[in-house]
Amino acid sequence: MNETDPVRDGAAARGVAELDGAVTGCRACPRLVAWREEVARVRRPAFASWEYWGRPVPGFGPADARMLVVGLAPAAHGGNRTGRMFTGDRSGDVLYAALHAVGLASKPTATHRDDGLVLRGVRVTAPVHCAPPANRPTPAERDTCRPWLLNELRLLRPHLRSVVVLGAFGWQAALPALAEAGWDVPRPRPAFGHGTRLDLGRLRLFGCYHVSQRNTFTGRLTPDMLLDVLRAARDAAGLTPG
Repeated sequence: MNETDPVRDGAAARGVAELDGAVTGCRACPRLVAWREEVARVRRPAFASWEYWGRPVPGFGPADARMLVVGLAPAAHGGNRTGRMFTGDRSGDVLYAALHAVGLASKPTATHRDDGLVLRGVRVTAPVHCAPPANRPTPAERDTCRPWLLNELRLLRPHLRSVVVLGAFGWQAALPALAEAGWDVPRPRPAFGHGTRLDLGRLRLFGCYHVSQRNTFTGRLTPDMLLDVLRAARDAAGLTPG
């Protein structure tokens, strides 16, 4: 078997579905490979009966999405268990409930890959596709994974009109990828902040605090704050509530 090369394998994908299939076989970051597979083997007692996904988690949503939500990385017992972004964890509970509230998700909950959830005009992805220890990927792992995000952006570019970035880590990953994918990102690159909005020509970029438990439980990110950003991004993308 050939060694994984995200630059080669990502660039070779001719469509979003092919890219999603390719990313699930990535083994480019030894620390992340070891951790995600250890978690899948040991499992949390509450999920002892589950067959964990234990692989990189692809993006979720239509290939012609007009809006993109960029997170951080899959959760060890969320996406790494279920095989779908923001599915099976409390961060996902918050995000998908909000997407449903603004008319972009068919239901407010996400529990497993076959739960019937459908996203309308919006896709969810992350700059790091493997669950990291302590939910903290390193900058080197972010940079190794960036070709996947870059090529996802290139494939989405014909339709994409808005991007919501959840948190500073995602912001630091998304801006260089957007620039390399062909959008005119200002230099010096603007700092992350909740409510930050950038006009990149035909694309609007929105900063939002991450939907982590730390932010939502402490009130740093309230439901209304999240809904305000998602509604603005939805409208910038020209999407109408389903």
